Amino acid sequence: MKKIELGKQFVAQHLDLFRCPICQQPASSIEENSLVCPEGHRIDFNKQGYLYFLLRAINGEYDREMLASRRELLNQGLFSPIVDEIATHLQSTPATILDVGCGEGTPLKYLEELRNQQDVAIGFDISKDGIGLATQLETNAWFCAADLRQLPFNNSTFDTVLEIFSPSDYNEFKRVLKPGGTLIKVIPNANYLMELRQMLYPSGQHQTYSNAAVVELFKKNFPDTTTKQVTYEFELPVNLRTQMVEMTPLHWGKDAIKLTDDDLLNLTKITVDVTLLIAKAE
Repeated sequence: MKKIELGKQFVAQHLDLFRCPICQQPASSIEENSLVCPEGHRIDFNKQGYLYFLLRAINGEYDREMLASRRELLNQGLFSPIVDEIATHLQSTPATILDVGCGEGTPLKYLEELRNQQDVAIGFDISKDGIGLATQLETNAWFCAADLRQLPFNNSTFDTVLEIFSPSDYNEFKRVLKPGGTLIKVIPNANYLMELRQMLYPSGQHQTYSNAAVVELFKKNFPDTTTKQVTYEFELPVNLRTQMVEMTPLHWGKDAIKLTDDDLLNLTKITVDVTLLIAKAE
């Protein structure tokens, strides 16, 4: 079956999740290759089977090269312990899951495989490159291009909203979460990628990082937040050390040192140090 037909099939089966990004009316039908609302607004499926819900062009941080580098490392397990921990905080029965800022989609694919439930999993990003890569994955999850400030989903539709290193709109998250649903936000801690930070900025810039402001804002919105720290070292394969540099925006800084092949030989491992912020919707 062609990707566009698979995309249409997924949306048709879960039509109750979607709403029009223009008028906010619940989606009413699929007509030919379009998702249609009662007001007659149409969002077209493209050949890759996803819907482009953005009402204006938004430039994402990551280009296709960065996202491809990220995928290579994630396929080797760079973030697997994070997703393993996320899975322990989800319900044990089939769930509706929304992955915010899903990028190229690998973590959501891994989560779906790990849970082995009949989940309805949707990932979205503003990056067309990211969603284009995500649609290439062999997964039951479905992907779309959307803006987290104006989610194209109806109220109280998701059991879990997940975001890994993504910006937030807590009002929108509260709106689309079911009562008692779970929000999980993954944020970097001070030692996240410290080996790479030290190599790129030996003078000290960017070597330290504080997530205090992010935690404070999250807890302001969700006073009953619980936290879980996940820290580990990941052994970097020799053939993926360049990709480790390319997959993060750290090397964009004007003071960043351009690493040589000899430098990369010394980048044998990387520290992953994150905190999960976990909250329940009211």
